Amino acid sequence: MDLRKLKTLIELVESSGIAELEISEGEERVRITRSLPPGTPSATAQGAQVIAPAAALASSQATSGAVAPQAESEGHVVKSPMVGTFYRSASPGAKPFVEIGDEVQVGDPLCIIEAMKLMNEIEADRAGAVKAILIENGQPVEYGQALVVIG
Repeated sequence: MDLRKLKTLIELVESSGIAELEISEGEERVRITRSLPPGTPSATAQGAQVIAPAAALASSQATSGAVAPQAESEGHVVKSPMVGTFYRSASPGAKPFVEIGDEVQVGDPLCIIEAMKLMNEIEADRAGAVKAILIENGQPVEYGQALVVIG
């Protein structure tokens, strides 16, 4: 499925009242869902996200990413908004976006998640110090999996 078609599908989900769309073409399969802010009963959402490309479905089956209960109690957990591959820096030899102990502000980049050859920068949604980085560089992540703890 080409990028233009994928963008058109995402725009369709964003502009319509539907919450989820799944398309299959041969062996390729894409599911696009909207994430509603907690407690929002309306059908309007804040952006659609590609949740499960077929290649990521197979690789995500083998991952486990449970956050230790102590890490959750130590601060705010930033979770993955999509299935993909976690990267700590913009390129293989580059300095990581954040290290444990770094102070971050709202909007500062924490990591990148690659999904379907698209690099998605994950930003801090709270200010504070980075308490833990819960995923190893280059590892697959699942939707909702804990990535970073900010305290």
